[in-house]
Amino acid sequence: MHRFTAINRRHFLSVTGTAAAGLMAGCTTGAVQAGAGKKPNVVFVLADQWRAQACGYAGDPNLQGKTPNLDRLADESVNFTRAVSCCPVCTPYRASLLTGQYPLTHGLFLNDLCLSTRATSIAQAYTQAGYDTGYIGKWHLDGHGRSAYIPPERRQGFGYWKVLECTHDYNRSPYYAGNDPAQRMWEGYDVSAQTRDAQSYITEHAGHAKPFMLILAWGPPHNPYETAPETFKKMFEAENLVLRPNVPADREPRKGLAGYYAHIAAMDACLGDLLKTVDEAGLRDDTIFVFTSDHGDMLGSQGQMRKQKPWDESIRVPLLVRYPAAQAKGLTLDLPVNTPDLMPTLLGLSGVPVPASVQGTDFSALIRGAPAPEDNPVLIACPSPFGEWLREKGGREYRGVRTRRYTYVRDLQGPWLLYDNEADPYQLANLVNTPGHAELQARLEVELQKLLKRTGDDFQPGDAYIAKWGYNVDKTGTMPYR
Repeated sequence: MHRFTAINRRHFLSVTGTAAAGLMAGCTTGAVQAGAGKKPNVVFVLADQWRAQACGYAGDPNLQGKTPNLDRLADESVNFTRAVSCCPVCTPYRASLLTGQYPLTHGLFLNDLCLSTRATSIAQAYTQAGYDTGYIGKWHLDGHGRSAYIPPERRQGFGYWKVLECTHDYNRSPYYAGNDPAQRMWEGYDVSAQTRDAQSYITEHAGHAKPFMLILAWGPPHNPYETAPETFKKMFEAENLVLRPNVPADREPRKGLAGYYAHIAAMDACLGDLLKTVDEAGLRDDTIFVFTSDHGDMLGSQGQMRKQKPWDESIRVPLLVRYPAAQAKGLTLDLPVNTPDLMPTLLGLSGVPVPASVQGTDFSALIRGAPAPEDNPVLIACPSPFGEWLREKGGREYRGVRTRRYTYVRDLQGPWLLYDNEADPYQLANLVNTPGHAELQARLEVELQKLLKRTGDDFQPGDAYIAKWGYNVDKTGTMPYR
């Protein structure tokens, strides 16, 4: 059986690159024109704690008919149905997004750390290719205080800047604009205000000779769940919600779930406004539009809440990529892709060189219609548990592999979880060390060891990595934030 591993990775890239070149050579659409002239724009929309399952197009019964813009975007996009957050918590994901590296390479495996400038960032790569760059919303990569001003040298090369390190007060949400150290306030619900600012950015840049790359990073649907606009809160009655079968009867988070969905519905309306602006600006065909999230939210599944956990509600995220000038139409890809793959894939789709510091894989050829490999096992990890996943609360270090079909996870004591996600989509039956599954478990262990070797991960206790990087953590296991 062919498997996509570190050994055949270069062969895959060579094959898919050749296939993509052949495909593009036969095209006469805007994809070739973009390659010969102006490069495509990029609009990257990043939500916080939006799990893959919580989408109308993904079959969530509570959102059927209530996320029309997201559902339409899914119809128009390449839908990566097995997208994974490699380290499902805010700061580690964002550092991997901006560098294309794994957490133990860039060093941000806890929250509230400051990302170094050792790697070439996604903004720097696009800038070197002649792009304007912008960032609006939540940053969570500076580590100098959640409300502190972030100077230019710590912005990873982004030009346009309307950012706050982190807040979850979505109706009284501060930010800093450009190089002005005076704190400002978004008007009303910050998702709406930030979206309006992104719309203005897109409209203003529509006629420019230079292409642009813009990241819009929303705070919701991260808790607090109850703070969405009233109009959208009225759309969801807690007692009528359909819970996932893996939510125990004594852990039903109906009230929180109703608020979570209210945020999602509000964000869907903003997504529609943003898409309309792209279309009305005449940028639809030559703009790569991405929607995704940094990690999921357990919301009672497995009796757990929030993120960092290795189950699908925590690690799987929505990932839609719309690029009408180049993409294969109506394509759904169940090939697992990981957080470090996003940067090289976007750069590859844009015709921008991928920096040598990147560890992820360029899957842009698949978006253009090249054949996908049989599988692509991806690494999931929690190098050091903290916060709501602290050891005292049941947390543990783990490393795991997510394939098209299976999830296999081990902790420091040995194999921990094994699920057949095709036969058991809610991960109710842990098959680890059970009769009849020894060969499968051994095969997945081999895949995991290959991924650990490829990423330079020696799987030590979390304290060893904290000491290696010189971090001084507080009683919650992470950096104290202000």
